[in-house]
Amino acid sequence: MAAVSDRLPAFPWDKLEPYKKTAAAHPDGIVDLSVGTPVDPVPELIRRALIEAADSPGYPTVWGTVALRDAITGWVRGRLGASATEHRNVLPVVGSKELVAWLPTQLGLGAGDKVAYPRLAYPTYEVGARLCGAEAVVYDDPTELDPAGVKLLWLNSPSNPTGKVLAKEDLVRIVAWAREHGILLFSDECYLELGWEAEPVSVLHDDVCGGSYEGLVAVHSLSKRSNLAGYRAAFVAGDAAVLGELLEIRKHGGMMTPAPVQAATVAALGDDAHVEEQRARYAARRAALRTALEAHGFRVEHSEASLYLWVTRDEPCWDTVAHLADLGILVAPGDFYGEAGARFVRVAFTATDERVEAAVKRLG
Repeated sequence: MAAVSDRLPAFPWDKLEPYKKTAAAHPDGIVDLSVGTPVDPVPELIRRALIEAADSPGYPTVWGTVALRDAITGWVRGRLGASATEHRNVLPVVGSKELVAWLPTQLGLGAGDKVAYPRLAYPTYEVGARLCGAEAVVYDDPTELDPAGVKLLWLNSPSNPTGKVLAKEDLVRIVAWAREHGILLFSDECYLELGWEAEPVSVLHDDVCGGSYEGLVAVHSLSKRSNLAGYRAAFVAGDAAVLGELLEIRKHGGMMTPAPVQAATVAALGDDAHVEEQRARYAARRAALRTALEAHGFRVEHSEASLYLWVTRDEPCWDTVAHLADLGILVAPGDFYGEAGARFVRVAFTATDERVEAAVKRLG
């Protein structure tokens, strides 16, 4: 039996282990700013909803409860400005990474098809293409791609790793190009609620898509906005025909969000207060780290949104990783996200206030 894993690149985070050991040897312990995992408590109202739904002995449904679909459609209409959203335009998924990795397979793509994504990008876009045997292609501007054979186009705004935000007029232009060439467009918008120096806009916004979701799907996650990475709570919204097909496939595959997590998602989407509280935490950490990094000789590029600072000292990224590891600070090398990141590192500001303060002192 051929190993499917042979199609995949080496798992990038394994390469960081020696530097993690160096950073962990610091007398005051490691400051881990690499992966970007949430560290703050799950809001009480969400935990309460999870607990109250804990007695759920039956199988959940893939499409989710009516209450969940109501919550998602209401949030999509109100937060994304997608006024035509109905139940048929939404679908819960078991965390956004699962969706990204298996989407090309579930769409029936394979040899001879192309999956396009940004030159600097979340590595799982490439993984999804490789899993189904499709060709992965990168772009700087998707409208400059040769559309022949491109079946799936990934956008990512705000970007992971750079924090770059696509302007509304660029989204309008890209949507028009994708529709002209019959290319399905998936927009990864998991950091949309974390704009700092720019206001991210969804591809589903009425002003972008003209009120029609044909050929468009947006991906959203509660991992960052609500500290729910451990819950695997996410959803997609957009083209009803595409989501209907995915629903049928996912029913057969048993890709069901657990019932207590569905209830927690309803609570999370119905409350804005905890989102603003978390934004305030991240804003303070971002400001402290940015000031310290710039004083230490780093240049920050993009980073107008998301949970990361994209920084450089104009040297190979692994030299920067080693330098910071000697200070007890672990960051992600830019080449994890593509060759274009070879002289950058990604610095997450998801550590606790105490650990961020420690990093600031070490950089000083």
